[in-house]
Amino acid sequence: MQHVPTIAIVGRPNVGKSAIFNRMAGRRIAIVHDEPGVTRDRLSAPCKITDRACKIMDTGGIGARLTDGFAEQVAAEADIAMKTADLILFVLDCRDHLTPIDQSIADHLRKSDVPVILLLNKADHEKQDLNLGEFAGLGFDDHIFLSAAHGRGFSELASRLDDFLKQEGAPLKEELEEEPEEGEDAAPPIKVAVVGRPNAGKSSLVNAILRDKRTIVSDVAGTTRDAIDVPYLHDGQPYVLIDTAGMRPRSRRDTSVEVFSAMRSEKAIRRADICLLVIDIAAGITQQDRRIAGIIAEEGKPCIIIVNKFDLFHPNAPRKDRMAEVEEQVRRELFFINYAPFIATSAKKAEGVEIIFKVITRIRRESRNLPTTGQLNRLIQLAQQMNPPGTASGSTRRLKIYYVTTAVDPKYNTIPVPRYVLFVNDKNLLTDSYSQYLRNKIREAYPAPGIPVIFSARSRVRND
Repeated sequence: MQHVPTIAIVGRPNVGKSAIFNRMAGRRIAIVHDEPGVTRDRLSAPCKITDRACKIMDTGGIGARLTDGFAEQVAAEADIAMKTADLILFVLDCRDHLTPIDQSIADHLRKSDVPVILLLNKADHEKQDLNLGEFAGLGFDDHIFLSAAHGRGFSELASRLDDFLKQEGAPLKEELEEEPEEGEDAAPPIKVAVVGRPNAGKSSLVNAILRDKRTIVSDVAGTTRDAIDVPYLHDGQPYVLIDTAGMRPRSRRDTSVEVFSAMRSEKAIRRADICLLVIDIAAGITQQDRRIAGIIAEEGKPCIIIVNKFDLFHPNAPRKDRMAEVEEQVRRELFFINYAPFIATSAKKAEGVEIIFKVITRIRRESRNLPTTGQLNRLIQLAQQMNPPGTASGSTRRLKIYYVTTAVDPKYNTIPVPRYVLFVNDKNLLTDSYSQYLRNKIREAYPAPGIPVIFSARSRVRND
């Protein structure tokens, strides 16, 4: 395996680190906003602007005076990034004077052996490139004036980075892509979105899985603002854990950053192969839990319900009784994802976490045991005989199902999700209740916990 260097982007809040990160990553990964302290966790992505392979890491603003108590944790995250990086990009606002925080960061960086390039951001015009002034006194020889907003200076940055990467022995990207995988058919990563309302324990769950405080965990609701992709290998199978910001109800999203975060979480659900819906059972299942579950159902995503903080749920009652009550609550309140199994956990104590990947493996295995077209049609015909469809509201006509086919959407490549296409006399006659009846019959005959049963109907004229 060839060494791929890591480049950390550090600096005080609101100097443009995330905008630079997004430019270098070639897409909007970090949330960019004028509010200080928006980026709280380490984000990483492959660098797109260089010819040689490297990973870039965005960090929380060092020294942020955050009202919700994260300043020390953000500084610790940035410190870890600096200790693990091969090169540091120290970002400053060239339109502003040096601040005590800038000086403190510079002092910290000078004590490390890691090379540093000053990025003097917000140099929107060439005349600002001459304004090195007090920044020269920081003691770093290498500097680049650039503008993340307008893209100025990024070709120079790419050239400088490629020179450094060549010295470090970093491979060219095409060489890295041609490097043979282990095994002829290397397993593609399974993308697992960890979703839920704020403070349900999502980041604690990811940390328990990783056994590393990779994302900031706090008792203050709303810690994780970006959807953070974390590569993870379990029993030889690669995963990408997507730790998302907690989704508040729309009426309670009091800042534009929270709106961006909620949009990012919904996007994470759409691009995931499977979702872990984390609920705080000690606080009870809420309307927001139901809304998030509804998004998962609408997107047709495989799902596992993580019943977190189970240790705080009637702790003195027998476990058997607690499990029965949890199951009753989950099935009653989240009935529209009744296909999803649930796992009782305490992420803080790492209890029940080891079961998650066993269940994912089982879901993936059983998702491949789909009924054949012949089996499916016999089942649907029998279901119609047992319970013939009634007339739809406002109509005297009855639904006729001629035949059924199965299609697997190619976007579900790691965990196949079947889509059953019903060819009928009039698709408007297929009611929700009869669709649910047919789904239940398929699940009874071909159990596949965690996998939704998705129907679509097509009208077809048949002369018979």
